[in-house]
Amino acid sequence: MAHVVHETHPEIVNRLKRAEGHLRKTIAMIEAGRTCLDLAQQLHAIEKAVAAAKKTLIHDHIDHCLAHAAENDPKGAAKAIDELKTITKYL
Repeated sequence: MAHVVHETHPEIVNRLKRAEGHLRKTIAMIEAGRTCLDLAQQLHAIEKAVAAAKKTLIHDHIDHCLAHAAENDPKGAAKAIDELKTITKYL
């Protein structure tokens, strides 16, 4: 399937940039000797931001790319179903 830029891609980029900022801050915190509780809190924020970006991307792909292929191309429907099976392992 062709690569398509969706409406959610800018949102996903923003989430990942926030996660990148959290990651940089966490590295600095480790180097500064901050407490494990503070570090765990930052790592949790990073994990949640990346998970939210991934979920948005996968749901958008299912809603638009796969649904479109299944509805508009009977031969593409089987491929779309296979791709759906593959992508869901990342949820």
